[in-house]
Amino acid sequence: MSATENSNNPNEVIPPATSSLPYAGLRVVEFTHMVMGPTCGMVLADLGAEVIKVEPIGHGRKGDATRELLGSGAGFYALFNRNKKSVALDLLTEEGKEAALRLVASADVVSENFKAGTMKKLGFDYERLKKLNPRLIYVSHKGFLPGPYEHRTALDEVVQMMGGLAYMTGRPGDPLRAGTSVNDIMGGMFGAIGVMAALAQREKTGVGQEIQSALFENNIFLVAQHMMQYAVTGKAADPMPARISPWGIYDVFEVKNNEQIFLAVTGDGAWEKFCTALQLSDLFEDKRLLSNNDRVRAREWLLPLLKQRLMHLTAKQLSEIFEANGLPYAPITKPQDLLDDPHLNVTGTLADIELPDGRAAKTVLLPITMNGQRLSLLRNAPALGQHNKELLKSLGYSDTEIEKLSNPE
Repeated sequence: MSATENSNNPNEVIPPATSSLPYAGLRVVEFTHMVMGPTCGMVLADLGAEVIKVEPIGHGRKGDATRELLGSGAGFYALFNRNKKSVALDLLTEEGKEAALRLVASADVVSENFKAGTMKKLGFDYERLKKLNPRLIYVSHKGFLPGPYEHRTALDEVVQMMGGLAYMTGRPGDPLRAGTSVNDIMGGMFGAIGVMAALAQREKTGVGQEIQSALFENNIFLVAQHMMQYAVTGKAADPMPARISPWGIYDVFEVKNNEQIFLAVTGDGAWEKFCTALQLSDLFEDKRLLSNNDRVRAREWLLPLLKQRLMHLTAKQLSEIFEANGLPYAPITKPQDLLDDPHLNVTGTLADIELPDGRAAKTVLLPITMNGQRLSLLRNAPALGQHNKELLKSLGYSDTEIEKLSNPE
């Protein structure tokens, strides 16, 4: 496929009134791949910015490698690159670099998440680009902020292991990464927050600046509550599966038909409602269980007893009881089941998209409302080089030059 193919995609979704979004008119040029950098661009694009994804072609490269990932990476490209445009260039040639520099000159923001030194080697480091465009805001997404570790190669799993999160998630002696790319996604979000702050500051100073966000430091922010627990109490936090819960009942229960449900009873008033609704008057009257702290101390014998008392009920029956009494509960849900969740579908959290291979699917939008409305899907994730002709023409390139830039081999 040529880099300019599908430049007029009839399935492209561009709803009206995008000019009302907060970052309409803002141009972001991103040199990103995988999750962290693309997340930053996705947030800005969802908020109305024109985000142009510069993808590498030539020398055997076929754009962002996440286009072809399998397994747990299969959804990366379609999710984190929605609402963007794609320009495919060979950045190892002078012609390709020049085209990218013209894009940068027209941009408000440049975003990147390559290894330290890569952008400088290509000639796209902040020190060079700010001379070309003093108002430019340049956001780098790295493994580590500058310091002793900055030379290391980082992954989400690497920083979870070295940053205490895997220790806290797993059972004692069995560190376990969190079940999603928490640092990549949040690191990209913090990059976007940095961009927003820099845009506000540029309104005052007229000049841009460099922003950095990093996986390791993001992970440390996530475990800060456990670090502060130690600082305040002098006692180290136990891994979550072995922790002493602050609540007497705050657990997953196995119930009828081998179903599971999470139930929480977090205060004395809730305990009374719980015992009344489930006809557990003997437990409510037990002097060993009068307060929440009493119930915390009794967990060793109380939880097995409760699990035995509740196992004849289904998860649905318990859900209805807890719902009727305003008690916290949650069915144990698999990610794929959420695509049919009635709340998510009614509230506009899920939006219809077209996958790169043409199949229909649903994607998850940003979890915010603005003026009482959810943000919309503006564009499906772009085909490789889908916007080469449109954008390169706007930079002064002829059709012949565009064809050469789009097909370097």
